[in-house]
Amino acid sequence: MAQLVPIPILVVTVILLVRAEFRSDTRQIYVLKPLSTLLVILVALLSFLAPQANAAFTIWIAAGLILSLGGDVALMFATNKAFLVGLVLFLLAHVVYAVAFTVFNGFYPGDLVIGAGLLAIGAAIYAYLWPGLGNMKLAVALYILIICVMVERAASTFLGTAFTPTQAVLLTAGATLFWLSDLVLAVNRFRRPFRTHRLSLFLYYGGQLLIALSPSYFAT
Repeated sequence: MAQLVPIPILVVTVILLVRAEFRSDTRQIYVLKPLSTLLVILVALLSFLAPQANAAFTIWIAAGLILSLGGDVALMFATNKAFLVGLVLFLLAHVVYAVAFTVFNGFYPGDLVIGAGLLAIGAAIYAYLWPGLGNMKLAVALYILIICVMVERAASTFLGTAFTPTQAVLLTAGATLFWLSDLVLAVNRFRRPFRTHRLSLFLYYGGQLLIALSPSYFAT
């Protein structure tokens, strides 16, 4: 399958990116970070070659990944303004993913249970981060709410018939890894900095890759 071809290259670039992050090698980071996201975008776009793919869903996923690319670039710069820009772009990416999952899958009664559980977890995370949020309280609250919605919309794919079981696993696992990567970054920035937080890049790119693969697995 053509969409699998970029994956070995992506694995190498992400490993090199993590190494560059630990070495604070900004020149390599500026190359490897956008390159890695571009490879994930390529994985999604190559689904157009899969006979069972849905072109409209591929476009939705590609749009979310392009917004994520903008967020990645913004977060390479260590300023509060750049962080806010990155936060907005990733928030929009989560919105695009959530809308895409909903347009194709709809809503089900079980969503209420899943949503309540995720919101409870999100509230607990927000309470933990609260002491260090400063003037970012509203922005972070909105971000946590949106990403919880995105993860719920991904998990909801198990409840409907629009997506195959393979896609439901890819989307739910991908959204969860994305969520966990954001949690690590939030804890590092707002509550307890720790040097190994850059390992969260494995969670981030793993999550985005699983989401990018999902358009290729619609039922024939």
